[in-house]
Amino acid sequence: MLLLALLLLLALGLWGGLALWYQLPWPSWLRVALIGAWSMLGLAALGALGGWLPVGAGEWTPAAFVLCLVTLLAWWTSITPSHQRIWADDVAQMLESRVDGDQVTLTHVRNFTWRTEKDYDINWETRQYDLGQLRSADLLLSYWMGPAIAHTLVSFGFADGRRLVFSLEIRKEKGEAFSAIGGFFRQFETVIVAADESDIIRTRTNARGEDVYLYRLNLTPQQLRAVFLGYLGRAAEVQAHPKFYNTLTSNCTTIVFELARSLSPTLPLDYRLLASGYFADYAFDHGGLVPGHSFAALKQAGHITSRALATKPGDDFSRAIRVGVPGISD
Repeated sequence: MLLLALLLLLALGLWGGLALWYQLPWPSWLRVALIGAWSMLGLAALGALGGWLPVGAGEWTPAAFVLCLVTLLAWWTSITPSHQRIWADDVAQMLESRVDGDQVTLTHVRNFTWRTEKDYDINWETRQYDLGQLRSADLLLSYWMGPAIAHTLVSFGFADGRRLVFSLEIRKEKGEAFSAIGGFFRQFETVIVAADESDIIRTRTNARGEDVYLYRLNLTPQQLRAVFLGYLGRAAEVQAHPKFYNTLTSNCTTIVFELARSLSPTLPLDYRLLASGYFADYAFDHGGLVPGHSFAALKQAGHITSRALATKPGDDFSRAIRVGVPGISD
């Protein structure tokens, strides 16, 4: 029992230090000083509970730690998400939608032209789509930090050749950079971006140097429509009620899993939902990818990075990256 209490105290101390680091709007030196004081109090409380301090020394520290922890938790619960910040250009607008039968009007579809990560032309568009012309969906994984971590996107194809990509992303403020640890500590809000492939995929392959794989999803027309409208529904929820991004529970992969589970409620939880770089393996194992091929063959043929890098201005980017991808004839 004592060991459990000590481990809990240690975990709370670590959580509190990270919460202070990522959320206090103070200079670094001041945050370090406060975290140092918090850590010293935590260590003293550990010593008192563990009996490692001289008799009579530090008996007050567990109670002081609990009092500080209650204050910290009260402050933590007061931190709320907001749409009112100075946002980075690529997440400055929020997707809005209007659905009238099969006709969908989307406002704030992103169609930037990226030359480098910092050199780009800003372009937000209003577009109309006919859900009766929805023909396909592709899963894309963009690797930016080793084989286990990838960003997950879904691209929908229409009979007229147009494609639209949905991506749940962190809503960065101006000058802010992604932090996986910060994503556990309410550092970022969530935004759902709808974008042209020549924007959101090309920026990853050509501007950021990420490694991207594309897989044709095995979905019926009814399922395609449900997933497409599911993304619009999630975007409307985020617009109405700001939400924090969470590295573990609310990220680019969990939204795909949630939408898939709405179609197939028996889909199991799996470590590959956390290790997002292996999410395509998970989809393959549960019949989510085009059948008739091994996963190794799908992955090899779906490696689009070199094809994306070879495209030039004026090329049909979407067609070029799909050359040779199994299950794609459109």
